[in-house]
Amino acid sequence: WLDGLLSADERYFERQGEPLFSSHMLDLSEEPLEENIEICTKYLERMAKMNLGLEMELGITGGEEDGVNNENAKPEDLYSKPEEIWQVYEALSKIPNANFTIAAAFGNVHGVYSPGNVKLDPEILGNSQKYIAAKLGLPAGSKPVKFVFHGGSGSDIKDIRQALEYGVIKMNID
Repeated sequence: WLDGLLSADERYFERQGEPLFSSHMLDLSEEPLEENIEICTKYLERMAKMNLGLEMELGITGGEEDGVNNENAKPEDLYSKPEEIWQVYEALSKIPNANFTIAAAFGNVHGVYSPGNVKLDPEILGNSQKYIAAKLGLPAGSKPVKFVFHGGSGSDIKDIRQALEYGVIKMNID
């Protein structure tokens, strides 16, 4: 399906000089990390030529969405590791004109939940920013990664604010 969208983008870009869409989200979080990165890299190489952004999903977002049920996922799989986020950042950053966001897992859950039923750990995002900034030799407080917050319904406002402080630029809610 994404190939068809990108073909339409490319035709439109050729005629209009601008992309048909501003970005596409690609959820390959069920795939092994290396395969997820490899496929996202392939698509971003095409997208970057048209100034299109890629939103890639890393790790498992709990709950159920689009027929994928992660309600029984192992708790440790609901939290991305800074090293994994670095692998994604490092690979995608090598692409000229790359524009991408990372939907990392930090306890977020798809679906509609009452406040207090979602256990977020936004520190994962903050620790990942520190880890990647150090890898890049950037000053303390740098936020090299643009994060997306999937599954934001039912999140505590304190956690939302903290996620924003750690580089979340987009939040999805049900």
